[in-house]
Amino acid sequence: MAKIQVVNLTGAKVGEFELDDLFAGEVNEALLWEAVKHYRAALRQGTHATKNRKAVSGAGKKLWKQKGTGRARVGSIRTPLWRGGGTVHGPQPRSYEYAFPRKKLLGALRSAIASKINDGKLIVLENFEVEAGKTKIFRTALNKLDAKKTTLLVESSQQLSEKLYLGSRNLQGVELVLSSEVHPYDLLKYETAIFSKAAFEALQDTLKKAVSKRSHAEKEAA
Repeated sequence: MAKIQVVNLTGAKVGEFELDDLFAGEVNEALLWEAVKHYRAALRQGTHATKNRKAVSGAGKKLWKQKGTGRARVGSIRTPLWRGGGTVHGPQPRSYEYAFPRKKLLGALRSAIASKINDGKLIVLENFEVEAGKTKIFRTALNKLDAKKTTLLVESSQQLSEKLYLGSRNLQGVELVLSSEVHPYDLLKYETAIFSKAAFEALQDTLKKAVSKRSHAEKEAA
């Protein structure tokens, strides 16, 4: 099995972490694209709207009699054929969300983590414990970890502390997420991903269980 270094907030090596073989597979770029597309679709507000015939202003009275004027017949000033009339088949408020299989999401997450490991942009931290929840302390720590640009911090829900939340929330280009909520889009959006050891262990166990269930189902189907 491959191993990755475990460091502390000063950047010093304090141990090693064994990576599961599932991260040794190829990066599925097509699956990553699907996951990002799904995530961004859910972000869309879908508040676009055009006024149809019943929504535009104007009286509904017939402008002139049907016959005898020599002009084309018309029933309302709000007709879509006229300037200022209603719009036909225009966009209306809607949700762009759609279902995305959990197996595909976990597969994309595996690929995103493997990509970060291959690029040397994934850091496993012993823990995020600091003496105070100060922005300056975390900025200094990130600089020592060579995470000077955009950074994603991933912590487990059991280990999440108020100091970590307060110290990281005002850092520009830094986002804190839970290991149970991290998405492939987050890993691709930020240049560096920093996991606590507990968060990475929890995420790796989740992915291993998903892979074992899939292989078991495939054996039963065969």
